Amino acid sequence: MTDEPAEVLVITGEFTELARVRRWARQMLADLDEDTLIDALAVVDELTSNALRHAEAPFRISLRRAPGTLRVEVADGSTEHAAPRTPGQDGGRGLLLVNAYTRGWGQEVHPDGKIVWAELDLAGASPEAGQTAANASTSG
Repeated sequence: MTDEPAEVLVITGEFTELARVRRWARQMLADLDEDTLIDALAVVDELTSNALRHAEAPFRISLRRAPGTLRVEVADGSTEHAAPRTPGQDGGRGLLLVNAYTRGWGQEVHPDGKIVWAELDLAGASPEAGQTAANASTSG
């Protein structure tokens, strides 16, 4: 799916950027039905929060669509693998939530950082979302 056109947002390492990320993602995904939108925003929020909490700049959030699929990618400047932690008072639920909301998640580690990604099923999303996904794969 990496050849698909993407909407991309670059952010600083400040936690205050989460509000901007949420607004941007809501705008980019406005055509999704409410339930799918809520799940997608939760995934964007969790992956971005994890990157800000456990990695280093630069940070880049990408939303890629293909027919029936939304791929959320968060790139950061750390080569340390993202891994679920045992939930506790200080967190550890982020990747467990991502796993619950998506059909799967993973990561690609490169010499200068990593991309943590998650894919959501858009098959049950609104007809407009499916049309947008199909159009996104042919426009650039």
